[in-house]
Parts: sequence; structure tokens; C-alpha cells
Amino acid sequence: MRDLKGSGLTERLSAAAESKAALLAKLKPKPTVTAPPSASRAERRETELKAVRKERAQEKDAARTAASDKIAAAAAAVAASEEALLAEKRGARKERKQLTKAEAQSKRDARYAARKAR
Repeated sequence: MRDLKGSGLTERLSAAAESKAALLAKLKPKPTVTAPPSASRAERRETELKAVRKERAQEKDAARTAASDKIAAAAAAVAASEEALLAEKRGARKERKQLTKAEAQSKRDARYAARKAR
């Protein structure tokens, strides 16, 4: 700080003016820093809603796919069991036909043997 004892009136007045100017400069409003323009609240909300809707649509698609896969698997299982049942029936029918054929052959052989025996 300056030495005020040996100073004159003009020096004291100029020092007071400088300090007053410094105080005013401190209190003077500073220029505001403006934020870059961001999306408005409605736009942000719309963006969030779009994201939520997209996510829900994907979940629905996944659920539909899972349900259709489950139905397809059940249908395939039913078809496989029906095919197995049909194959079993065919096998039984073939077996019966072979037995009937063998019985017919043995009857024919018995008749032939009976004719030969006469």
C-alpha cells in the first residue's frame, strides 16, 4: 500500500478514485457463458419415447418368436409321435400279413400232402 503521510491532496484523490474503480469493476456483471443450444425438452422426451417403444417392440417380437418356436416344436413332436405310431402299425400289419401268408402256405402244403397221400 502507498505511503499516505507525505502525499498531497491530488494523490489521495486519485488513489481513492482508483480503489473505487477497482471495487466497481469487481461488482460489474460479467458476461454470461451461454450453453450451446441443446435439444428442447419435448425433443428429448420424444427421443426417449422412441427408444422405449423400439425396445418394447423388440421384446414383443422376441416373445412372438419364442411362442411360434414353441408351437412349431410341439407340432414337430406331435408329427414325430404320429409317424412313430404309423410305423408301428405298418410293422404290425406286415407281421400279420407274413403270418397269414405262412398259414396259407402251410394249409396249401397240407392239402397238397393230403392229395399225394390218396
